[in-house]
Amino acid sequence: MRTVAALIYDDMRAFDYAVMAEVWGMDRADGGVPAFELRRCSVDGRPVRMHPGARVEATHGLDGLAGADLVVAPGREDPSAPVPAAIIEALRAAHAGGGTIASLCSGAFVLAAAGILEGRRAVTHWLLTERLARDHPGVTVVPDVLFMEDGGVWTAAGTAGGVDLCLELVRRAHGAAVANTIARRMVTAAHRDGGQAQFVERPVPQMAGGRSAVTATLEWARGHLSLPLTVTDLARHARSAPRTFARDFVSQTGATPAQWLIRQRVTEAQRLLETTDLSIEQVATRCGFGTATMLRRHFARILGTTPTRYRHTFAHT
Repeated sequence: MRTVAALIYDDMRAFDYAVMAEVWGMDRADGGVPAFELRRCSVDGRPVRMHPGARVEATHGLDGLAGADLVVAPGREDPSAPVPAAIIEALRAAHAGGGTIASLCSGAFVLAAAGILEGRRAVTHWLLTERLARDHPGVTVVPDVLFMEDGGVWTAAGTAGGVDLCLELVRRAHGAAVANTIARRMVTAAHRDGGQAQFVERPVPQMAGGRSAVTATLEWARGHLSLPLTVTDLARHARSAPRTFARDFVSQTGATPAQWLIRQRVTEAQRLLETTDLSIEQVATRCGFGTATMLRRHFARILGTTPTRYRHTFAHT
């Protein structure tokens, strides 16, 4: 996935465009990141107005979508505004041509208007889920995930959910090491667990210094994944009762402690498989799975492949 077509149009959200530009428009060859071609595609190649108060020049007309490995539709300030016929036609052609199609935030409405989400599951900003379901009844709207894929079409939740999706697309195409390098340069997490429910405002227990007890424990746990950590261990570090800690953990991350630990261990396994010559058994031990059998089981469930195949595909990165 080297050629990315950013579909740009008037009133698109400036943040969504900035995410695409930051992930695929920056030269990070010094960090081992491959070169990407980011096409900025608009109707007739015209400049477009972004919301709020910015302007971006196009590099291509809508013909730039043809042949792109990935086409991304950003959100718009008015999600229900009519979509120009030329954009609908270009999106349908790109989809029919086999390219991967994605949307950020309310960009799901653009894909839905083109019929690309018909009969598929999709996500958008939690404030817009009911409207998407009402405006496009043929779309199955999933209210509580950060991003998702259905039949080669990807959609992301609001704002920062677009960061999660873009990094996941990089990870799928180029491996965890490349995605992690981009995430570090952006000073963001390479992977966030849970769904949009974690962003509903609610009281958060604080530790000395103002940090969340859960946040501090997450940082500690990431550095001790080789240990057989339990909810009791995490709760003890957070100076909380296990049941209270588990409840706070879910409310703040959208995942249970066990789910979060497994995902972190799989992510660490990806890094080790890409960057070391450790055996599968050694990787399993380093990540806290204990045995190669457990590593393979969770690897297959989460990534849909085996550790050996993953290493063969991504070790060169």
